[in-house]
Amino acid sequence: MSRKSSLDAIFQTGPLPAAPSPAEALEASNRPSDAAAPPLEASNPPPIPRIRSGALAAMGSALEHLASRAEVAEQIETGSAIVELDAELLDGSFVADRVSDATDPTLDTLVESIRESGQQVPILVRPHPSKSGRYQIAFGHRRARACRALKRPVRAVVRPLTDAELVVAQGKENLDRRNLSYIERAFFAFRLEALTFPRDVICAAMGVHKPDVSNYITVARTVPEHVVAAIGPAPKAGGPRWRALAERIKTAPPNKLDQILADPSFQGRPTDERFVELLEALSPKAVVKKAEVWKDQAGRKLARVERGDQRFTLSLDEKLEPTFGDYLLSRLAELLADFKAGQE
Repeated sequence: MSRKSSLDAIFQTGPLPAAPSPAEALEASNRPSDAAAPPLEASNPPPIPRIRSGALAAMGSALEHLASRAEVAEQIETGSAIVELDAELLDGSFVADRVSDATDPTLDTLVESIRESGQQVPILVRPHPSKSGRYQIAFGHRRARACRALKRPVRAVVRPLTDAELVVAQGKENLDRRNLSYIERAFFAFRLEALTFPRDVICAAMGVHKPDVSNYITVARTVPEHVVAAIGPAPKAGGPRWRALAERIKTAPPNKLDQILADPSFQGRPTDERFVELLEALSPKAVVKKAEVWKDQAGRKLARVERGDQRFTLSLDEKLEPTFGDYLLSRLAELLADFKAGQE
């Protein structure tokens, strides 16, 4: 018997036979016992089919499964449940907040941590707004990458987020973890502005005030994105050094910049070393002027003069004239007055 038939049998609602009247009951009692009464099978309704206990258990299990699925669906819809999702069904946020770094050793550390202890903190996703059956990550991209590398499902909380809610959640998670570098934060703000998010949403996502957002965006506009991609996140470099690099890039010959970025030795260095190397390579070399030597009438090298960067340095050889320096120092005011008088 099918499950549907069993259910129909259990919940059968047909009318029951009417009770006989007193006269019919008396007539039936006076009827001879061997009278041509209708057969027993004809006078009684067919027996209700007997349902085996296994079928009842199966139906109960099916009903519990349906109820459980409905409860899980409701929890997913409200974001109150942690579920396991196939890592291949997860797409990244529509706005990138990290600079890829092939030499990043922390990802390998995260992979090993999840391999040994499991994924302790779930990621946050939303149903993909344009791809049915897929999900879009708000935060937890590195955890998703680690789980994908381990070929294991990703523990996630699913919430129906708007675009603005997604980027605010994404930014707040990064703010709480404090692991985005300066240039990553700058490009996060820059990309949010490019997506026409208002400044108050960008401020909420980054946990900063509008002047700070303006500074971030200014830096992101002045440093070419392909240069940032080549350098990596450079967590030790702050805003002033990135602004200095931007100024160096403006005056650097394009072929020199390209040669540095394409050098295999440059690409193999850690991200902070790549930043320092590029900044130093593009910095103008200080012109070292040869020191001037002053000789007295006897030909002795009594003084040495060095000029550079708005400085004039006079060094005296005290072995030759031990007290001459003190004499000059005592006459400086007089010498300066004579100099100014001669300028008038």
